[in-house]
Amino acid sequence: MNDPSTETITLAGGCFWCVEAVYERVRGVTRVESGYSNGQAVAPSYEQVCGGDTGHAEVVRVTFDPQRISLREVLEIFFVVHDPTQLNRQGNDVGTQYRSAIYFRSPEQERVVREVVAEVDALHKGRVVTEIAPERNYSRAEDYHQHYFANHPDQGYCAWVVAPKVEKFKKTFAEKVAA
Repeated sequence: MNDPSTETITLAGGCFWCVEAVYERVRGVTRVESGYSNGQAVAPSYEQVCGGDTGHAEVVRVTFDPQRISLREVLEIFFVVHDPTQLNRQGNDVGTQYRSAIYFRSPEQERVVREVVAEVDALHKGRVVTEIAPERNYSRAEDYHQHYFANHPDQGYCAWVVAPKVEKFKKTFAEKVAA
């Protein structure tokens, strides 16, 4: 499934349901997949990741068409829809699996990521805790986690936590909302 006309970056910004729901609405994004990355266990389950012993982050692999949206723009959205100054948490979701992280796949991606993170860190007066590392030991999350917000918009967490992040994206980046 390696399409040479697309690029993929892996993002961790708290619960993957939130990040996935946003990127499923971004013009130029061609695929979004929830998963687990950068831990030591091989193919961990959701329960194992939530236990905090695998070292994995809840992540979303974002595949996009760089002719329609740049990596920089993908990252700008990321930094608006989560708080990069919270260590191992987003809101009430607490644990290392909810860390802020960007897992790159190439030296060029790493260069862009480091540039954008430095700019965001300056805006936040040096408080950004976003981890930057090569993607490693990725595994796809269970089927029931895929497209979670789309399939369960009225579920409590979705209504109270995910929906406001989606609305923030839509208001801040109206020109980037997929039709």
